[in-house]
Amino acid sequence: MKAEAFVELNEVGKEFSAQGKTIRVLSNISFTMKKGEFVSVLGKSGCGKSTLLNLIGGFDSPSEGSVYFDGEEVKKPSRRAIMLFQHYGLLPWRTVLKNVELGLEPEKSLSTAERRERALDSIKLVGLEESKDRFPAQLSGGMQQRVAIARALAIRPELILMDEPFAALDTFNRYYLQDELLHIREQEKNNIVLVTHDIDEAIYLSDRILIMDAHPGRIKQTLEINLPSPRDRSHSDFQYYRKLILDSFHFSKDGATLEFNI
Repeated sequence: MKAEAFVELNEVGKEFSAQGKTIRVLSNISFTMKKGEFVSVLGKSGCGKSTLLNLIGGFDSPSEGSVYFDGEEVKKPSRRAIMLFQHYGLLPWRTVLKNVELGLEPEKSLSTAERRERALDSIKLVGLEESKDRFPAQLSGGMQQRVAIARALAIRPELILMDEPFAALDTFNRYYLQDELLHIREQEKNNIVLVTHDIDEAIYLSDRILIMDAHPGRIKQTLEINLPSPRDRSHSDFQYYRKLILDSFHFSKDGATLEFNI
C-alpha cells in the first residue's frame, strides 16, 4: 500500500451467484484516497456503487483484489468507518438523544455521563440541541437525517461512507444538509466517500469524483474538482464541470483521467 493512501483498492472485483449463474458486479477497481479527501462515486443505477461502498467498509469481501484502510487490509467492519444510508434507521421509541447514544452503547469504556456528553456534542454539531428530547415521528425527514449523522459522528469515525443519504429529501433540505456536511467535515476532518446519482451534489461536495460505468461496474473516469469554496451552483465554472460529466457518459474513453484547472 502506498504510504500516503488512507484508502486503497487494488484491482478489486466482485461476483455474486444467483440461481446457478455468476453475476460480475465490479471489475478491476483501483484507486487511492488521501487523508482528508472527499470522494464521490457517481454513476447510473446498477453500476455497483453501493457494492463498492460495502467493500470499503468491510461489510462484504471482494472476489478478487484487496482493500486497505489506513495501512491494514479490510477484513471486517470497523468503528473507524461508519456507513450512512438514505433510510435513517432511527428507533421510533427512543428520543433524539437516546438514538444518538445508541451508537456509543458498545463502548463499555464510556460512563453514562461521558456517553451523554459525547452525544450532546454531536447533536449540537448538527444543530438539533432544541430537539434532543423529541421522538423521530416529531421530526421532518431532514431533521431525522441530521440525527443519523449525529449518531455516526458521536462514534468519532475517521471515514464516513454515505449511500445516497439525501436522495429522499426535497431540494431545500438536501441543499441545507449538503452545507451542514461541509461544515462538519471542516470541523471534524473526516474522510468521506459519497455514493450519489446527483451530478450537482457530487460537484458541490467533492474534491474528486469517480465516474462509473456498468456491466460490470468499473471506474471509467476520475475527475478532479478545482473550484473555490463555497461553491456557487449557478456559476459558469460549476456548469462547465456539469457538462463535462454529462458528456462523459456519451463520449469519454475508459480509463481516462480528467484534470482541469479553472
